[in-house]
Order: sequence, then structure tokens, then C-alpha cells
Amino acid sequence: MKILILGGGGREHALAWNIKERGNGRHELFIAPGNPGTAQCGTNINIAITDFEGLGRFCLDNTIEMVIAGPEEPLVKGAWDHFQQEALRHIHFIGPSQLGAQLEGSKAFAKAFMQRHHIPTAAYREFTAEQFEEGVNYLQQHSLPIVLKADGLAAGKGVVICATHAEAIIEFEAMLVQAKFGDASKTVVVEQFLDGIEMSIFILTDGKDYVLLPEAKDYKRIGEKDTGLNTGGMGAVSPVPFATGDFMQKVATQIIEPTVKGLDKEGIDYTGFVFIGLIKVNNEPFVIEYNCRMGDPETEVVMPRLKNDLANLCLAAAEHRLAGIHIETDPRTAVTVVAVSGGYPGSFEKGYKIEGLSDVPAETIVFQAGTKEKDGQIVTNGGRVLCATSFGANTSEAVAQSRQVLSHIRFDDMYYRGDIGYEFE
Repeated sequence: MKILILGGGGREHALAWNIKERGNGRHELFIAPGNPGTAQCGTNINIAITDFEGLGRFCLDNTIEMVIAGPEEPLVKGAWDHFQQEALRHIHFIGPSQLGAQLEGSKAFAKAFMQRHHIPTAAYREFTAEQFEEGVNYLQQHSLPIVLKADGLAAGKGVVICATHAEAIIEFEAMLVQAKFGDASKTVVVEQFLDGIEMSIFILTDGKDYVLLPEAKDYKRIGEKDTGLNTGGMGAVSPVPFATGDFMQKVATQIIEPTVKGLDKEGIDYTGFVFIGLIKVNNEPFVIEYNCRMGDPETEVVMPRLKNDLANLCLAAAEHRLAGIHIETDPRTAVTVVAVSGGYPGSFEKGYKIEGLSDVPAETIVFQAGTKEKDGQIVTNGGRVLCATSFGANTSEAVAQSRQVLSHIRFDDMYYRGDIGYEFE
């Protein structure tokens, strides 16, 4: 197949890696815009992920048979809907409709969807600026801590956990009145705090059937032992030791199946990935959030463990053949450790030369994220720069291997957490 992947981060590098490796070179891959890592798997194309006209023309000019959307932005902005026009409809598009993408694009939409389909989640209420005083009164009576979420996309930074009522009211005003997250916080969701351990579930669905991909757990805090500011993700592990037996049966029957049935019942066009962020509270699963795409950096452990050719799985979804598909998973533990620019998730410098990328052992895969090529050198071009994914018999072995690899990769102000998966070691 001729396949176009939309995106240019570590997630897209991992998607491209699986298709190249598991497809044994049978597929011709293009990545828009890609990065120096994806260029090792296919051909990078300099087209923006929201330039739907340009992407459509490229697909027609190059007889592309399938488009796989990596990030959420093009999906929330209607990429699937654009590809439903007559000239492009023959191209398999892996990603939900603009309405389906609201599962991620609007937290209020997602919460209402869960409520309609009796999917376990934290209790909540939503408020707009016109309801500011009502919201303040509600916060003053709310149990602590209080979770505030910007309704729209806020680059992973739209969630604040407040320890006091005063802090919650200040943040509430900053979001609604002062537009702290711009249009994303025109509506604010106030949510019950759930105390437990989190994990990520991934399915590929055609809106009626689904297959369950390997699960993962990511680590959002910048500091070791989960301290400091939230980031886009400092690492991930797969499998998750507690995701077994009775708990996973509850996840399937109480969350995954009602989600897919809900999409079908509401007539929402959805052929693509659903990322379900879960929290385990006293052995009961609750949904924290939905994403309409694969997670990052979780994809960097899920795709190496997935023995199936992702392209063939996506084709089965597009052709409504998922019911007969068996997922094959590497039984070993995979750990990815993310190397970031100094100062991230705050301000940081770009353009530092990266050394040591050519000397990586076979048992580790380095996925590139915030990188670019400049004057024949690969340099830093983002906060999360790259990640090292290693296999091991257990978490300790895998994370030790990734740390070893990263100790030989260098760029100025490089930082990474050495304790990814610490609670499972």
C-alpha cells in the first residue's frame, strides 16, 4: 500500500517504524511533515497537517491509498470530513469524523457522552463565563482537591488540580474570565478528584467492532517520583502489571464496549484509534479522558510490542473486517525514556547538535520527536526531543537499557527521568 501518515513527532515515527518493520517493506510510506527519524522509514513531505487541500492534492497526485492521522489537531478541525468529498472518498482515512473527534476536542462533550452511555467517570459540572458566579458558589461547596479542565484542546496543559477552594476560584477565574487557555477555556469542566493509579488503553475501531492494542502507562511530571510540572510525557511502560484478569474484564465490559456501542448508536463516523485514559480506584476503572488518536509517548512502547502490521490492521478497520483479527503482542516489557530540552516544559533553546544517534544497540529503538536536520546535522527542535525504547524481561531491565543508551546520546541541556516505571521495579 501507499500510505501517508500525518504528523511529525515521536508518535508518528513509531507508527512509521511499525509499518516499515512489520510490513517487511511491502508498503510505500510518506510522512507529512515528518522529522529526521521518520525519514528513515519513508519519505517526508513538507505539507502542514491542517492544509487539507494540499494533502488531498498530494494523495491524488501520488495515488495514496490510505491516510493515517497521528495528532488530534487535523481530526478536530475536520480532516476526515474533507476526505469524504467525491474525489478523495476512495482513500481510506484512519481517524474519526470531526464530530467523533469531539471526544477529545471537548471535555464537556466527552463527559456528556459517558453519562448517556453509563460509562464510569468522575462526577462533574460545566460552566461558561455567563455562569461565573454560579460556578464560584459551586466551587466553595466542593470537596477537595478540585479538578478544573479547560473544555477544548490546550496542548495537554488545560488541567489544574487545586488543593484549596481559594486556589480553585483563582484558577477558575483565570480560565473563564482571563482566557488563560484562550478559546479552549470558554467552558470549564469542574470534576471530582479520583485517587488511584492511571493507565492508558488503546483500541482501533471501525465504529462497530474493535481490537484491543497493548496497554501502557505514561509519566507526565518533569521530576523523578512524579514531582514538578506536568509535561506532554516523560516516558512510558508496557505492559502495565495491574492490567490483568478481572480488572481488564471490567474495562472491556464497562468502558470499551459501551464506548463503541455508543458511537454506533449515535451514528458517529469513527474509523480510527480511541485512547482511553483510565484510573484504577479500589480495583474499579473510571475514565479520565478520551483521545481520538494514539498517545505520545505511549505509542513508542505500544508499536514496538505490536507484532501485527499496523497498516493491515488499519485496512481491516477501513473494510470492516476487525471482527476476525487477532492481535499478536511481544510478551516482553517495553520502556521508553524521553530526553527533553533543558527548561521544558517552560522556555527552552532549540538548535543544539545531537550526537550519538548512530551508535544505538539493536535492542533499543530511538524515536525522534523534536528534531530537524540543519546543515547535515540533526539538531533539537522542540521540548521533547527524542526517546529511547528498550525491551527487557521486566521493567528494571528495560529502563536500565534505555538509560544506558541515553547516557551515550548528547545535546546541550539534555534532561531525562531515570525512574520511569519506578513503582513496578
